[in-house]
Amino acid sequence: MASPKHFISLQMAVLTVSDSRTAETDSSGALLGDRLRQAGHQLAEKAIVPDDIYQIRAIVSRWIADSAIQVILTTGGTGVTGRDGTPEAISPLLDKQIEGFGELFRMLSYQEIQTSALQSRALAGVANGTYLFCLPGSSGACRTAWDGLIRDQLDARHSPCSLVELMPRLRE
Repeated sequence: MASPKHFISLQMAVLTVSDSRTAETDSSGALLGDRLRQAGHQLAEKAIVPDDIYQIRAIVSRWIADSAIQVILTTGGTGVTGRDGTPEAISPLLDKQIEGFGELFRMLSYQEIQTSALQSRALAGVANGTYLFCLPGSSGACRTAWDGLIRDQLDARHSPCSLVELMPRLRE
């Protein structure tokens, strides 16, 4: 008989990518911070950076190198306009991409916003043993991603399996 699964509280960082949001107007970053704390995790750091791939890469690289941070959530910059560069900033940092995340996110989004879901370039992956999730900038999209995908996968009790169970093996 398998041993019972226990909850593991993770240290997470939240990055809002926006040219216009401030700490007071960052509803998406606030939603992610609230959701992760409600789930029993810890908000290790939170920041807001402009839509600039080098500024995004700088802070995410620092967080990836910090062994205390286990998960990074970004919000914003995943669209198709000229200023949307989060996937371009993050992709070169990834050791592995989790393609299923973007596919499932767009499937869930389609149920809410129909064909507009195709505009999202949401992605997820692993870098230096750290999970990264790049989400659109709207609070609705962040809610969809957290409630529909991320929350369960970051809960070690989730069956049949979760990303948390794989954490000890990510750096093999």
